[in-house]
Amino acid sequence: MIPAHAQKITTQLVEYKEGQTTLEGYLAYDPAQKGKRPAVLVVHEWTGLNDYTKKRCDQLAKMGYVAFAADIYGKGVRPASPEAAGAESGKYKNNIPLLRARVNAGLDHLRKMNNVDGKKIAAIGYCFGGTTVLELARSGADVAGVVSFHGGLGTPNPADAKNIKAKVLVAHGAIDPYISKAELDGFYKEMNDAKVDYQFIAYSDAVHAFTNPDAGNDNSKGAAYNAAADRRSWEAMKQFFAEIFK
Repeated sequence: MIPAHAQKITTQLVEYKEGQTTLEGYLAYDPAQKGKRPAVLVVHEWTGLNDYTKKRCDQLAKMGYVAFAADIYGKGVRPASPEAAGAESGKYKNNIPLLRARVNAGLDHLRKMNNVDGKKIAAIGYCFGGTTVLELARSGADVAGVVSFHGGLGTPNPADAKNIKAKVLVAHGAIDPYISKAELDGFYKEMNDAKVDYQFIAYSDAVHAFTNPDAGNDNSKGAAYNAAADRRSWEAMKQFFAEIFK
C-alpha cells in the first residue's frame, strides 16, 4: 500500500530528448522514501505542461508515487491561446507516430530513474493527455495501466488495440459535447474486439475538462469544472492503482 504521509516533496524541471528535440518535463517525489516505488507518467492538456499538470504530479508524489509530467510539445512550447493550443495539439493528433514517440520518450526517461520500479508504472492524462495515454497503450507500451480523464477516444488505428498490454480506465463526462456517439461507440468496439481489460465511467452533468477548476463552471461552453466528477474520478483512479500495483 502506498503511504499517504508524504508532505515534503522534491520537484524539479528535467530536460530529456526525443530524437533531436529537447523536451522539459516535471518531476515530483518524496525524498524520504527509500528504494524503488511505483511511478506515474502524467500527460498535459492541449496548452502544454502547465501549473495544473504540475499540481497533479505533486498530489501523486504526496501519495508516495514518483510522478513525472511528460512534455509532448518541446521545451518552451506552451501555447497561450485556444487557437495556438488547437494548432499545436493538432500537429500530434494528425501524426500519431510522432505523438507515440513523444509520450514513449517520457516513459523511457521515467523508467530509467533510480527510485522507480520499472514493473509498476501507470500513465494518466487530461484532455489531449487522455488521448495521448490511450495512444501510449495502443503503441504496446509496457505499462500496468493508463487513465484518461476527459480525453479523446478515437484513433485512426483502432486495430492497434490488439497491442494493448495495460489495463485501461476512462473517466468521461457524460454530456461532453466534444465526444460524438460515433466516437464513443467506436471506442467500445475497439476495446471489446481486442478484449482489452477496460473500465469506462461516465459522470453525470459533466462536460469536457471537468477535473480542472480553471475551466470555469458554465457547462454551456462545453468545458467546465465539476467538483463531484473531479473527486469521484480521482478516487476511481486511486482504486485502479491499488489494483494494478498490488
